[in-house]
Amino acid sequence: MSVPLNHQLKAFLKQQPISFHVPGHKNMTIGTLHELDLAMDITEITDFDDLHHPEGILKESMQTLDKHPNYDGFYLVNGTTSGLLSVIQATSRTESPIVMSRNVHKSVFHGLDLAQKEAEILPMTVSDVTHQYVAPLNDQKEKSNSLVIVTYPNYYGELFDIETFIKTQHAKNTPVLVDEAHGAHFGLKGFPESSLSYGADYVVQSYHKSLPALTMSSVIFIHKDAPYREQVIEYLTYFQSSSPSYLMMAGLERAHHFYKTYESTHFFTQRQRLLDALEAEGLEVHEMDDPLKVTLTYAGYTGYDIQQWLETQHLYVELADEAQVLLVLPMWHQGDRFPFELLLARINALKLPEVTDEVSSSIPKMPKHIGYYQPVRITKMRSIDFNQATGRVLAQHIVPYPPGIPVLYKGEQIQQDMIDVMEAWVAQGIRVEGMTHRTIKIKDE
Repeated sequence: MSVPLNHQLKAFLKQQPISFHVPGHKNMTIGTLHELDLAMDITEITDFDDLHHPEGILKESMQTLDKHPNYDGFYLVNGTTSGLLSVIQATSRTESPIVMSRNVHKSVFHGLDLAQKEAEILPMTVSDVTHQYVAPLNDQKEKSNSLVIVTYPNYYGELFDIETFIKTQHAKNTPVLVDEAHGAHFGLKGFPESSLSYGADYVVQSYHKSLPALTMSSVIFIHKDAPYREQVIEYLTYFQSSSPSYLMMAGLERAHHFYKTYESTHFFTQRQRLLDALEAEGLEVHEMDDPLKVTLTYAGYTGYDIQQWLETQHLYVELADEAQVLLVLPMWHQGDRFPFELLLARINALKLPEVTDEVSSSIPKMPKHIGYYQPVRITKMRSIDFNQATGRVLAQHIVPYPPGIPVLYKGEQIQQDMIDVMEAWVAQGIRVEGMTHRTIKIKDE
């Protein structure tokens, strides 16, 4: 029987892998997803309602999404992407532009392309710890925009003053969409506050990233006074499957119950035990604003090296880059099935090389300037060495992996700081979509 993916998955699980990546159920060791019965994979039969016109059990189920009294929650079975696309489409009819931070998810660009909506890119601050984008700077214009989109927290769990940012935008009558994909656990004791507490108009959360839910399972929270509210709800039916998975929705219901009943004391106890074990092996631990995220470095070596060392012990990280690896910790709880003692044994079995004083690589400086995204379809383009591209218009996104977030955008005018970062990527051999050796595609005038 030719089922290669099934064989690969079974072989992987036989290794007893320990997960420090999404999804939040961590190989079914956190939460109660393991209690789901695959026979629950049904369709919209009698008594089971319709996600696109909920009047019965699904309406009742989504009413339990009561993280904040000013919001209504809606299941997303096509991932957080479907929520982002729905808000962008609903707000795209206005003449004023959309404004966004430079570290938005690639689905935001897909939404802009579908809506044929231009966007102003806000200047950003960059973290001294992770070297990633953190905070968008409020634009100084007094006029309102049709929408502003920001990412909070960033992929690495770093925060900025989202409360002040939202207040500033609301003072200009601009609605705010917060991509809080990595913050479904926010609001719990010991963790950061969610942007729900600060009046964002739309908040999308990828429940599956930190809570025990099936991959693709997300929620959009819409403020009861949000502009375009009804249009957003309508577009949710456009961007989601007409055959939503009842397993996913049942999993979301369980994940939210997990959130509502979660007691975090055990998590912080286990977290400290983990950090102590990692430091005892010589790894340098960097704690993020979000306690669920941790990065590891090792002097003289790259994150790719650390990833390889950990994987020899079947410990799997969320991502590695030229400087570090990122761990997404489990939401440990009393009665979980996470193999914690096996984890400690595997960390103790790590064989790390001697620390060196050598610098493993220089860290590329991320572009911080204001920019502009044009959703135009560029049909005439040509390839050019990026060192000759100053002032030219990019014909496609430039996307380094990881984390797979576009850094330079199609339609942007190329500036020197953009060339500098591409030069650094080439020197380090980083895989970058949109670059072939030293060439990029530009609009052929």
